[in-house]
Amino acid sequence: MERKVAIIGAGISGLLACKYTLSKGFTPVVFESRSSIGGVWRKTLETTKLQTPKPFYQFSDFPWPSSVKEEFPNQFQLFDYLQSYARHFDLLRHIKFNSKVVSIEYEGASHEEMQAWEMWGGNGEAFSSKGKWNLTVTDTQILSTEVYQVDFVILCIGRFTDVPNIPEFPPGKGPEAFHGKVIHSMEYSAMDFASAAEFIEGKRTAVVGFQKHALDISMECSAANGEQNPCRLLYKTEHWNVPDYQPWGVPLAYLYFSRFSELLVHKPGEGFFLSLLATILSPVRWGFSKWVESHIKKKLSLEKFGMVPKHSFLKEISACLISTVPEGFYDRVEKGSIILKKAPKFSFCEQGIVVDGEITPIETDLVILATGFKGEKKLKDIFVSPAFQDCILGSPTASVPFYRECINPRIPQLAVIGFSESISNLYTSEMRCRWLAELLDSTFKLPSIKEMEKDAARWDKYMKQSSGEYYRRSCIGALHIWYNDQLCKDMGWNPKRKKGFFAELFEPYVPSDYCPS
Repeated sequence: MERKVAIIGAGISGLLACKYTLSKGFTPVVFESRSSIGGVWRKTLETTKLQTPKPFYQFSDFPWPSSVKEEFPNQFQLFDYLQSYARHFDLLRHIKFNSKVVSIEYEGASHEEMQAWEMWGGNGEAFSSKGKWNLTVTDTQILSTEVYQVDFVILCIGRFTDVPNIPEFPPGKGPEAFHGKVIHSMEYSAMDFASAAEFIEGKRTAVVGFQKHALDISMECSAANGEQNPCRLLYKTEHWNVPDYQPWGVPLAYLYFSRFSELLVHKPGEGFFLSLLATILSPVRWGFSKWVESHIKKKLSLEKFGMVPKHSFLKEISACLISTVPEGFYDRVEKGSIILKKAPKFSFCEQGIVVDGEITPIETDLVILATGFKGEKKLKDIFVSPAFQDCILGSPTASVPFYRECINPRIPQLAVIGFSESISNLYTSEMRCRWLAELLDSTFKLPSIKEMEKDAARWDKYMKQSSGEYYRRSCIGALHIWYNDQLCKDMGWNPKRKKGFFAELFEPYVPSDYCPS
């Protein structure tokens, strides 16, 4: 009997899930709410470029075309690359475009029965003859609704789209008090390029945030308005945003993406010897971090602008907060077309923004909130069952309880790909999709629910220790190889992919090291 697999979302994770389930003989159906593939890369800012070096952001068996010479391709090159991948592996015919999955509902064992299970799904396997998922899908063009029943669901809905994170303000001190315009970066990104340029031209603009989107938007605002109407960039905390991936001429990958670099840090599930080694080598770990920090401080003149972070670079990368600084950003700060303003808390008034502790408002015409997205809410709200809504995200003080960052032990016949972050999300999503395809094909079975929950708790402990106050609930940090080793062992693969002892220990691991044989 053919097993029906549904994939929700046709971004990078959805394309990978489609490709690898097809490779195991399944015939997946991919539901995509928009009219094209690409996820966040379908439409973004005009100036946005990839912020991960190209060799770390490519499909293992489908390299970038030779025509793309840049180390950080722009959004058009990346979108073309995704389209080429989808055409090459004939994925488009499996995608239902303009099909929004409104909700998913499990039909099978009761909540009480599931609570008594010792194994995921009752049997530790991906499929069950007793359980099905019902997907309510709306055609966004003709507004019709249809229900699909499937045996397994793969959620690839991402966490950086659709549901904007809007800061909360005291009554009367939110955007409603402001006589200008307040939008989220999602609205700005959705504009066509000409409309976006016209929208910001001639306006006194403030951008809130200090991650990649905020930096890119501030660059576009400063280019449109110059020093006459400088863009004010409000931020909570200084960050180690990198100008390049070659600190003092040494590729960053050798410092953080090799087996040797992972020997320097404590890891979830490590034994006594590895724990002792990480402790002994802690001075080297400190030295690597200081090496990178000194390069960033020097190249970007951070001390001059008062932008030196108080935390270490290791903590930055462990929290998946690393991002690149647009070329020429601090040149514009020096010239005055971008003004940096530390604002841990602020509110609105009629004239603009009031930073807590200050009296004089920042007069502005437009505020763009580059404050991220509520990916957790989007993940929770897709479930009909209140019990699944409660357990999908787990405790708000712990990481999202996914075994191998994919499986919630308490929700059967379902996987989530692309929610947990890494330094290279494409690289990590591909490994997870290959692992999941082997699970669907019964190559291995999952351990007991209790064992999976213990493993998720070990990763949560690592995340809290490594990222400290910048702890985020879904991030494998700087442990790509250690994480991939777990997946490889589950699948019965040799986790050591390099040729020779020194290559295995010191060379960075890249997606092509896991190319299908």
